[in-house]
Amino acid sequence: MAKDESARTSTVMRTVILTVILTLGIAGGLSYWAGYLGPRPQAPVGATKAPGKPGRTGHLAKERKILYWRSPMNPNEIYDRPGKSAMGMDLVPVYEDEQAAGLDIKIDPVTRQNMGIRLTRVRRGPLVHEIRTYGHVTPDETRTVRISSKTDGWIEKLYVDFKGKHVKRGEPLYELYSPALVAAQEEFLVARRSGRSGGRALLDSARRRLQYFDIAESEIRKIEQTGKVTKTLLVRSPAVGFVIDKNAEEGGFIKAGTIVFRIADLSRVWVETHIYEYELPWIAKGMPAEMRLSYVPGKVFRGRVAYVYPYLQPKTRDVVIRLEFENPALELKPDMFADVRILSRAGEGLVIPTESVIRSGLRNLVFVTRGKGKFSPRDVLLGRTLDQGRVEVLAGLMKGETIVQSGQFLLDSESKLQEAVRKMLEPGKAPAPEMEKMNEK
Repeated sequence: MAKDESARTSTVMRTVILTVILTLGIAGGLSYWAGYLGPRPQAPVGATKAPGKPGRTGHLAKERKILYWRSPMNPNEIYDRPGKSAMGMDLVPVYEDEQAAGLDIKIDPVTRQNMGIRLTRVRRGPLVHEIRTYGHVTPDETRTVRISSKTDGWIEKLYVDFKGKHVKRGEPLYELYSPALVAAQEEFLVARRSGRSGGRALLDSARRRLQYFDIAESEIRKIEQTGKVTKTLLVRSPAVGFVIDKNAEEGGFIKAGTIVFRIADLSRVWVETHIYEYELPWIAKGMPAEMRLSYVPGKVFRGRVAYVYPYLQPKTRDVVIRLEFENPALELKPDMFADVRILSRAGEGLVIPTESVIRSGLRNLVFVTRGKGKFSPRDVLLGRTLDQGRVEVLAGLMKGETIVQSGQFLLDSESKLQEAVRKMLEPGKAPAPEMEKMNEK
């Protein structure tokens, strides 16, 4: 009996011990699996580990700082902690190293292609600008003369009786009767007779008086040879050219100072063109100019810039430029209108496409590529506008830099958005109440 009781006790003890061991094993296993599958402690907001394996010495990769969280569908929807967006989607972190350059914008290749972004390089090249304007032909004022009467009188005979007639130097214009001229002739003849007996000074004085009345030397010699006073004296042309103005009729009376004729030499003419104020830096005296006329198709007249007027036209607010053109065949006639082209060169400089610049009125902005899909906005100082859609850059860019040529307006919008986000998340500022409510939801 004692042996049976001892065996029964030993069996019970083994059963208890086995039960305890199994219970502890099951509890430990459940605890292990519960800890593995349950929620892990999260890193503090604003810091995360960069993807990658630990180094050889056990140091973890460098931590990446999170600036804020945003909705993957709406960049304007931002938060200061992870969670769900208004559409129920997981928020996406925005890291500090993605914006290490301040307002740099990072765009993946697919998005860049969808935005239609094209790139170009800053180049150094010739500064060329073509000015196209209009002009009208006028006589060369340095080759225009006015013939005025020095005394009152009557035109007894008119040799040039219509405007537009071509006259040569010394050709008769009109015969004038004037009491003052008759008296001057008599004085000259008296002085001539007195000159033989020693009155040379009086003769020279009488001769000069006739010359001051614009009497030609040939007419004075005729009076001297004949010794007679003539009723009329002949006035001859002092220049060669065309009569462009006539204020005389045969038999008419003219007063001293009346402009009888205007004669212009049209073998060289002026063309007065009009340009805007901003085009003045491109114009300099002596620059070549081209002109085309509608009534002479295909022909190009070549001249030069002769003068830049020092004032603006008060009504049109433009500047008049005077061009000179040789006119041996007389194809260029006064008051004709013409198409004018002035090709200007101003050395070399940095040149970029005009479409690359975002002009806001207060600043001029260009986006520069920084590699790996990053773009950075930069202020530039612009110079003169060039041909072929280009503009000169005075400051802000360097030769060889790559800039955005098209699609920069979308980049500008993204840049302004990121700037606004950074201002909203400045240190010490609490998140907006709307964000708190959305996160609580």
